[in-house]
Amino acid sequence: MHQSCLLIFDNLILRFDTGCVKQSESQQTSAAKSEALWQKTNYSNLVRYVPSGTYFARVRVKGKLHFRSLKTKTLSVAKLKLSDFEKVERGAVESQTRLESGTKLTFQDLKNEYLTHLESNPAIKPRSKDYRRECLKRLVKTWPELPKLDAGRIGKDECEAWARRFVKLASASSYNNTVGTLKQVLDIAVERGIRYLNPAAGIKRTKIKLKQVTLPSLAQFPDLVEEIRRVPYGPGLASANLVEFLAFGGFRKGEAKYVTWADCDFEAETILVRGHPVTGTKGGEPRRVPMISNMKQLLERLAIERPDADDARPVMAVATCEVALTRACRVLSIPRITHHDLRHLFATRCIESGVDIPTVSRWLGHKDGGALAMKVYGHLRDHHSVAMAQKVKF
Repeated sequence: MHQSCLLIFDNLILRFDTGCVKQSESQQTSAAKSEALWQKTNYSNLVRYVPSGTYFARVRVKGKLHFRSLKTKTLSVAKLKLSDFEKVERGAVESQTRLESGTKLTFQDLKNEYLTHLESNPAIKPRSKDYRRECLKRLVKTWPELPKLDAGRIGKDECEAWARRFVKLASASSYNNTVGTLKQVLDIAVERGIRYLNPAAGIKRTKIKLKQVTLPSLAQFPDLVEEIRRVPYGPGLASANLVEFLAFGGFRKGEAKYVTWADCDFEAETILVRGHPVTGTKGGEPRRVPMISNMKQLLERLAIERPDADDARPVMAVATCEVALTRACRVLSIPRITHHDLRHLFATRCIESGVDIPTVSRWLGHKDGGALAMKVYGHLRDHHSVAMAQKVKF
């Protein structure tokens, strides 16, 4: 009996040891696979996923591990995004700790937290951040007592009363974006459990009417450029070049200043639009714009004038031409146009020349398949259609 019990006990010990060995081998295999998939870097809290080459942030804040893709394969960009990610996560934990302590918060407290998140968010472009700050200034200016109000007691009626006042003072786009900013700030109160519903959630957007732009005619545009170039003082020549560059390419002002000579492919007759070196274009992706004959002539002339220009240098010598453009319009009694109106001029001339709207939309960098361009330039398509119909003969 005693021997039988010892035998059973020995078998149990053997099975236990075997299981431990197998478990240990399984853990080692799993660890080996993990090391094969993930590569450490020389920077703290930064790892690289080997199969895709994408960098990830791995940050521990107050005992909790935060793990997120940085959506880049470039180390320098990953380091910048990692810094922003750490600020956001640590700020969120600190804010949560403060709120859980029962401290009374005002709208100003929420606004400060919103600005902190806004500043550290790498997905939002610098100009968009500036615009949100402008919206907050408009909000406080038109609702002076708002910053001191208890965030948990701001009422729906108060928000709607402010909206009724503000809609009479602002443009449609300014109104919509300021209301949107108010909602985003108050969303923080909902997320933190200060209140159950956002009191501004019911405020409706107002309809935006499309701006009617009077553009220079085919005969007026050369005169406009010549008038800018005629002025003997200031950057007149460079401003005239920029006016033509924007009109012949349909670029946004913020895109044009980053186009280099290396982006101009004279053989393929295209121009690569990359946008800001870090944030890219407004649509987030580079695009190629055809080099129409006027553009090719402009670039060939500039290449002759600047024989020492290397590929990395920007094509345009100036980034803005608003002052020169406004002055020339006044001298020639032409309705004032802006940088963005030159983009409209490009689209208008393309459609009037027979280019279909979806194609023009791609050249402009729209990502909606032509929906926006159809709203803005649909009337030109109709006029062109009627003109083409007159050519049909039986």
